[in-house]
Amino acid sequence: MNNLTLGKNGEEIAKSYLERQGYRIIELNKRFSRLCEIDIIAMDKDTLVFCEVKTRKTNVCGSPFEAITKNKYENIKKGMYYYKLENPQYKKYRIDAIAITIKPELKIEHLKNISV
Repeated sequence: MNNLTLGKNGEEIAKSYLERQGYRIIELNKRFSRLCEIDIIAMDKDTLVFCEVKTRKTNVCGSPFEAITKNKYENIKKGMYYYKLENPQYKKYRIDAIAITIKPELKIEHLKNISV
């Protein structure tokens, strides 16, 4: 499995996970520029959630959360602001991160309202 396939599979797992938690998915892979793509945009009750998904086969090289660098976080924030400009009806919003590890067993971790 290559990294692109692994990432897409992780995003599908995260989408299903969020739906089971009661989130309503609005958009997937929303691209704002070459550097800014939001993996999942969803509603959690009355809050718009911009979700970054990181997937790894194992934790041997560290947690998937470690791949969310300050630059990546800043790009997510830019995308969030662009989206808010296009959709002013949303008043509450946050950035979440989901880490998925495939082996030795599937593990999903969800951090709400992250900041770097």
